[in-house]
Amino acid sequence: MADLSEAEFQKEVITLAKLHRWKVMHTQPAQVRPGKWITPNTGDQGFPDLVMVSTCGRGTIFVELKATKGVVSDTQWEWIIALEDAGQEVHVWRPKDLDKISARLSTAPSNMPRV
Repeated sequence: MADLSEAEFQKEVITLAKLHRWKVMHTQPAQVRPGKWITPNTGDQGFPDLVMVSTCGRGTIFVELKATKGVVSDTQWEWIIALEDAGQEVHVWRPKDLDKISARLSTAPSNMPRV
């Protein structure tokens, strides 16, 4: 599992989230005409990859996903810090965290450090 690309890892996390009854939002590029794709930019860069909302009372989570050697950018850290300062639950997850991810998605939030 440790050698997953970020895209492969994202698919794993989304599948796991749906199994545990979470609604998942991920902004994807849009095709505006044949061969022309854009990523909508309606705000500040660096917003977390996923926003997940539990349909059974386990909360709302903002998640930045990274491959094993991926680096969190400065703009991503700015979002992480701003969301945490606003009282939101934010995680940076990597493939090595799959057991921890599964545990979080199957239970209510705890007071454990998240980032």
